[in-house]
Amino acid sequence: MIVDEGTNPFEVGCATELFGLPRPELGLTRPLYEVSLCGPTPGIRMNHGFFTLADVPGLDTADGADTLVVPGRPDNVVPRGPAVLDTIRRAHARGARVVSLCTGTFALAEAGLLDGRRAATHWLWTDSFRRLHPRVLLEPDVLFVDEGDILTAAGSAAALDLGLHIWREDHGAEIAGAVSRRLVFAAHRDGGQRQFVERPMPHVPDESLAPLLEWAQERLGEPLTVTDLAERAAVSPATLHRRFRAQLGTTPLAWLTAERVTLARRLMERGEERLEVVAARSGLGTAANLRTRLRRETGLSPSAYRRRFGPGVGEAITS
Repeated sequence: MIVDEGTNPFEVGCATELFGLPRPELGLTRPLYEVSLCGPTPGIRMNHGFFTLADVPGLDTADGADTLVVPGRPDNVVPRGPAVLDTIRRAHARGARVVSLCTGTFALAEAGLLDGRRAATHWLWTDSFRRLHPRVLLEPDVLFVDEGDILTAAGSAAALDLGLHIWREDHGAEIAGAVSRRLVFAAHRDGGQRQFVERPMPHVPDESLAPLLEWAQERLGEPLTVTDLAERAAVSPATLHRRFRAQLGTTPLAWLTAERVTLARRLMERGEERLEVVAARSGLGTAANLRTRLRRETGLSPSAYRRRFGPGVGEAITS
């Protein structure tokens, strides 16, 4: 992870919490990631001089990394130093995964990695980013963008969303779910959800979706529909749709489908090989629909997913 003059401590903390600390909730005897900081100088003055990091290793530390994380900083119109940009370019050129958090997207764009590619950044900096980097296909209203070898997160807290997405892609839904519970953070907010979700003052009665979501999660294997959810919430489907958009930034159907795919992934990770059983228990209905949804979500067929994340691939998490 690169730290530079003025780097935001929050994103550094998010990445450290996600990837740099032991994970006792997984019951593993070895860490699944090894994290090092690197910077252009040994002493890095963080955002607004709140504190200074000392004894930071040099940028050449990044040359052996499988993933390079670039946090944001507030002075985005000031170009990064050439040494930092060269480090980012070298990492990408040798095939490392490059991840930006919040306005770290500016650094990736300055390094020339994003021309003609989709990217996300903090909504507050959308206009500045487009003015400085018009050839980047900026997605202004999403949490994160996964382009395979380059991943970009929007506002600071979206670093957690992208980090958990990386856990899912690297180690499966079961382990990612355990990490999210440890963080007391939503287990799955899809990257396509909106960055800025308006939350008006609640009316009476309470309009929180939490009880409805918990009820639905316990019944994913049943033939639930949006109409069923609306009836449970005692509102019309149109009202339910508005509440989902306002509180979650997604639609009831998209949320329900994402939850079912996550359940299907967990069932396969726990060893269930019969696609019909997985499809039925997750509420996806048929093996064909399961294949389609899984490939859309992960890019893998069920057999390929089992080979990558099934029992025996790694050490099992504790119950």
